[in-house]
Amino acid sequence: MSLDFTTLELLRQNHPAWKLLRSDNASLVAGFLYRVFVAPNVRIMSQADLAEALEDELFALREQYGAEAFPRSGRSYLDDWADNAKGWLRKFYPAGSDEPHFDLTPATEKALTWLASLGERRFVGTESRLLTLFELLRQMSEGSQTDPRVRIAELQKRRDAIDAEIGRIRNGDIPLLDETAIKDRFQQFLQMARELLSDFRAVEGNFRHLDRRVRERIALWEGGKGALLEEIMGERDAIADSDEGKSFRAFWDFLMSPTRQEELTRLLEQILDLKPVQELHPEPRLQRIHYDWLEAGEHTQRTVALLSRQLRRFLDDQAWLENRRIMDILRDIEGRALAVREAPPAGTFMALAETGAAIELPFERPLYSPPLKPLIADLDPEVGEAEIDTAALYAQVVVDREELAGYIRRELQSASRIGLGEVIARHPLRHGLAELIAYLQVAGEWPGSAVDEEQRERVEWETAEGAVRAARIPRIVFVRE
Repeated sequence: MSLDFTTLELLRQNHPAWKLLRSDNASLVAGFLYRVFVAPNVRIMSQADLAEALEDELFALREQYGAEAFPRSGRSYLDDWADNAKGWLRKFYPAGSDEPHFDLTPATEKALTWLASLGERRFVGTESRLLTLFELLRQMSEGSQTDPRVRIAELQKRRDAIDAEIGRIRNGDIPLLDETAIKDRFQQFLQMARELLSDFRAVEGNFRHLDRRVRERIALWEGGKGALLEEIMGERDAIADSDEGKSFRAFWDFLMSPTRQEELTRLLEQILDLKPVQELHPEPRLQRIHYDWLEAGEHTQRTVALLSRQLRRFLDDQAWLENRRIMDILRDIEGRALAVREAPPAGTFMALAETGAAIELPFERPLYSPPLKPLIADLDPEVGEAEIDTAALYAQVVVDREELAGYIRRELQSASRIGLGEVIARHPLRHGLAELIAYLQVAGEWPGSAVDEEQRERVEWETAEGAVRAARIPRIVFVRE
């Protein structure tokens, strides 16, 4: 984007992020929305909860700056921030709810990110950024190289470097990162992790803009329905096959792997225990940042699925209106025919013109052709050899939630209530963290479940390699239905 005077003037007048920074209540808006949405990674919030939190914020500010500082009510401020003239919040009604909900707009999150970058950092590192840039250039260069000799030479070079490093370590020369390098890389990781959470709202906003454009096209369409459906489906395929869609799908597939989740958990625990990292006082929530990524990505996936269902319902309504119009025309024809039945008009009442004679000659019919019978040679099949990695066929993990719910119901037959830890102790986890997450999903849907945040339970399981993993979760109790 060119930063000339005309472009900047248009942005100053129309962009919601710039309007937020120019607002007289920018400190209230930015501080409150950051505390409620960004810091705890909350995607949507009901109007009642958000208004209550804003009233508490306004009460504290009025005690400090006087009652005249913010005279309006919390709901009035929320409606003003969600107005199209500002566009700082998105106000909508979720499916199955008659209460409005709110979510941040991508423009607001951009403004909050820029404000957060204004603070002075204790440590500004540049080495990790240079290494990241160099690694990206190397990946692009190798990934676009079509000459196999060049790629093999590069891989051999890297293999020699790895062998040399292994030799040095065996000889006792173990190079370690100093505290400055660790802090530099941790700051880079922290910045990219936060930017990744912000990107989800931008992706979701792009899908919503696409859905709005498609609805406008349907409402103004005057051609045939087949051509409309072809154009809409082409638009959907275009967004799925775009660079943004492919990148999001690759990210989601990578993060949904149970092995990757366990590896991220182990690496985060290890890094956060380092003394140089603890000196930076990282947020405790950073330890579960990959679960925040999962939650944000799942919310984006649900939004796309909801938009698809709404679009299909919208198309069904259009088809119903078209069918009704056809029936009205047919009934009008029937009514007019009945009206002239007793007194038909004189002269030619209706003329049907034949477009051509339907002539079918016998010799134009195709003759019978017997089907060809394949000849199967009586040969012994030979065993072929192929270098195929079959490990991916056995690495799939499928957790049967109905089976887990059956375990819970079986234990509740002999007791009126039972904790999740007791169920797992009697039925050990076979699929590790994926099965534990499935248990938590079953608990969320169980009609008689309760969560005690004050008490914690330790759940252990053994991986395929024989390592023991553990997780600490709130105590969850199931009650007999």
